[in-house]
Amino acid sequence: MTMNKELLSFFIIFIALLMGALYYTNIIQKPFISTLNSLKSSYHNSVKYTQDAIKKHFFQASQIEELKENLVKYENNHLVMQQLASEVADLLALNDSNLTSSPKVQLTRAISYEEFGNLNRLWLDVDDYNSSKIYGLIYKETVAGIVISKNDKALALLNRDIKCSYAVYVGEQKAPGVAHGNNEKNIVIEFIPSWFKIQKGDEVSTSGLDNIFFKGLKVGRVLSVTKSQGYQNAIIEPYYNSNEPSYFHIIKKVK
Repeated sequence: MTMNKELLSFFIIFIALLMGALYYTNIIQKPFISTLNSLKSSYHNSVKYTQDAIKKHFFQASQIEELKENLVKYENNHLVMQQLASEVADLLALNDSNLTSSPKVQLTRAISYEEFGNLNRLWLDVDDYNSSKIYGLIYKETVAGIVISKNDKALALLNRDIKCSYAVYVGEQKAPGVAHGNNEKNIVIEFIPSWFKIQKGDEVSTSGLDNIFFKGLKVGRVLSVTKSQGYQNAIIEPYYNSNEPSYFHIIKKVK
């Protein structure tokens, strides 16, 4: 009986030390996370391949028709964008400007939550990832959060995460402020100058001044405003509210 208790105590101590090492030691944690994410990515690829094969077999006709309709829309949008790009290029040339713009956006997939119970952090599958930069994250033309590096892997901090922060404009007067999460349902805009008139219902969009997002991407709407130490703070209801995160767009390059 004493022998069994000693053996049980040994296993408990061993497991505790192993979990502590995995949690606190980057040397062990980094390859563990990398391997786990690779397995998850392979699983998602297999599931997607199976789903695509089923759709191709059973829904090929309707899918082709849908793709044709989408292609017409994309071609129209592409022509409009070409026209706008041409006019902007002519305007820059007319004013002898050396400004250039070459934005880059990439589709990326969510692999899993960073840890159970925290719905505000996601591991992403990002090709050609530069761990020295912070990227903007978009979901269906609305701001979803930012992407930072953790253990040289892409980690999404969604809007409500307390460490998610980016520059915004509030209302028609484009009052500048800084958006960040507070691990609650809504997000907060701080450091809005007191001389701007902010009211409930004002729309919040990205300012582009942080070199993370394009200017004008939708963030949310103002719910309430308070004043503190010469500034205004606003509570914002964010537009992004997906309970099943899957695919996002990541802004690899703003200009």
